[in-house]
Amino acid sequence: MIIGVPRERMEDEYRVAITPAGVRELTAAGHTVYVEHGAGEGSSIPDEDFVRTGARIVDDPSAIWADAALVLKVKEPVAEEYGRLGLRRDQALFTYLHLAASADCTNALLAGGNTAIAYETVQLPDGSLPLLTPMSEVAGRMAPVVGSHHLMRPGGGGGVLVCGVPGVRAANVVILGAGIVGMAAATLAVGLHANVTILDRNLERLRQVDHHFRGALETVAASTHAIEESCLDADIVIGAVLVVGARAPTLVPDTLVAGMRPGSVLVDISVDQGGCFESSHPTTHSHPTFMVANSVFYCVSNMPGAVPHSSTHALVNATLPYTLEIAELGWRQAVRGNDPLARGVNVVEGKVTYEPVARAHGLPYTPLPTVL
Repeated sequence: MIIGVPRERMEDEYRVAITPAGVRELTAAGHTVYVEHGAGEGSSIPDEDFVRTGARIVDDPSAIWADAALVLKVKEPVAEEYGRLGLRRDQALFTYLHLAASADCTNALLAGGNTAIAYETVQLPDGSLPLLTPMSEVAGRMAPVVGSHHLMRPGGGGGVLVCGVPGVRAANVVILGAGIVGMAAATLAVGLHANVTILDRNLERLRQVDHHFRGALETVAASTHAIEESCLDADIVIGAVLVVGARAPTLVPDTLVAGMRPGSVLVDISVDQGGCFESSHPTTHSHPTFMVANSVFYCVSNMPGAVPHSSTHALVNATLPYTLEIAELGWRQAVRGNDPLARGVNVVEGKVTYEPVARAHGLPYTPLPTVL
């Protein structure tokens, strides 16, 4: 199979969807790997490293989209790439998609007529998300760091030192959601000696969190009232809510933000799924923040793209086994024998095969078995 890896076009996205080690595995299995010139530079992977393990460097991205039976990306196609989606109709695209938050990308994929498999909806029987987990861990660990930076006065915040000093309180950090992202954020926030509160609706999960941190943070059952009380007393609020494949619920309305401390910082990791703060909208690493009332909103939709070397290797470690299976069997046969991978199929030949995406955009839903 010809596998194509284009350079990412999203603004401030420096990751790449394959590593030299991944290329070696694919070429050793008899596949051909095209990598666009410069695709790995942002992750400190020069073209020569890809060539050394068997890749072919291609200058024209359209050639990749036209020739490859499987295209690997990190982020969803952007407008610049929409015209390339239909260059090969029997093509499979394997990437993060977050389609429930983007009608434009969904419609472009439907018009392209190819198959789109989303990393973030590949789901194991225990409910875990093996291809989302590594980037969730990265984004979660970044959140207290970027939050503490923007809490400083030069970062736009109220000038609070997150760890405090003797005689002066540490910052109050509130984390909404105790999943992979929330736990990663809590690990860093506790390590920064902040006063940490984590909220979740799942009481058993909160028991696990309490046991894990041995009382180093406060766990609170999530409710509208509890969220309001926690946010009003917060210096940093981290939105770490995930509804698999669907839009994130709005948990923090603007009326609540208006009552928060001036200079407080809200970090919305859920923004790639629409965001869990009312005024959230995607920002970039070049222009990461905006103000709502007197609070700083940080809503970068590709947070792990800021640490691309670490993120790229973590991502490919997780995706490569699935990539090898698709390349060996073709996507149809691969998903027939792999139910977790089948859950990743969002679009097939102009039909939406993932129900939360269809529901988000009011589109017809076609169960995957009917198109296999």
